[in-house]
Formats: sequence, structure tokens, C-alpha cells
Amino acid sequence: MKKVNIALVRLLQFIVFVIFTFMVIVYFGAMVLIPLDALVMITKLLGVTGINTFVGAIIGLPIVGFLGKMIYDTPGLVGIVMETGMDLVKTGKDKVEAFNKIAEAIK
Repeated sequence: MKKVNIALVRLLQFIVFVIFTFMVIVYFGAMVLIPLDALVMITKLLGVTGINTFVGAIIGLPIVGFLGKMIYDTPGLVGIVMETGMDLVKTGKDKVEAFNKIAEAIK
């Protein structure tokens, strides 16, 4: 029976690990995709006014760069975003390690 309990604990540990890994990938992936989405939206907005998509992308790239620089220059904003992501990583690591204590208690 102990082997079954340990197997269940390890299974739940793996599920928690996968969930937290997915959350971290989505969080940091969103940080990459937000500027790309802004570029696409600016390109579509310029496309409505009659500007070609390629030309709209060339015009939109400096605009997105300027918006990114404004965000980077905002005091503490980038630090808070990165700190939140790292807290998510630390929380996931702590929760996965908590399962080791449970497995040791069962043995």
C-alpha cells in the first residue's frame, strides 16, 4: 500500500510541476508576445487608412520600440514584472519540493 501512496504523491508532484512550468512559460511568453501584438495592431490600423501592410509594419516598428522604451524607463515597472515571474518560479519550486516531504513521511 505504501508503494501506491508514494506513486500517487509522485504523480501529483509531477502534475503540480507541469502546471507551474506551463504558467511560467505563459507568463514570460506573454511578455514577448505583447509587443508583437502591438505591432500587428498598429499595422492593421495603418492598413485601414490605406497604407500597405509592409509599409505599416515599417512605420509601426519604431512606434512599438518607443512604447517599449517608455515602459523600460518607468521606474520599477520592469523590476516588478520580473520579480512577479521569479516569485511564480520560486512558489512552484517550493510546492514541488513539499511533495518530497510527504513522500518521505510515507516511507
